[in-house]
Amino acid sequence: MATGQCMCGAISYKVEGQPEHSALCHCRDCTRSAGAPMVGWALFPEDKVTITGTPVKYQSSEHATRHFCGVCGTGLFYTSTAIFQGKIDIQTSTLDDIDAFPPFGHIQMAETAGWMAEAHTLPKFERYPG
Repeated sequence: MATGQCMCGAISYKVEGQPEHSALCHCRDCTRSAGAPMVGWALFPEDKVTITGTPVKYQSSEHATRHFCGVCGTGLFYTSTAIFQGKIDIQTSTLDDIDAFPPFGHIQMAETAGWMAEAHTLPKFERYPG
């Protein structure tokens, strides 16, 4: 069983089993919602996820709802009756063990930032440089 939570701890969750998929999404809806160049997601049947606390829900499109903490603003879940009914996508960066469900790949690359193609070649620092 994997566990996770928002930044402030007001919302926590437990998930059983392995995800149907785990991927890094580059779609504009996800990047705009998260304020990040990509978002990690792991998809589970809703009955395998137990949520403690009450996330705020935002209907981000006709068939999609994003769930987040109303206290600290952390994005947590995504549901869609049109794309995957009865399932819930969990933002993998909110897992207590961030390595629990490694992504199988990148999705929605048609909408990615142009500079992402070379992002892996940028210098890497253990902590903030300076």
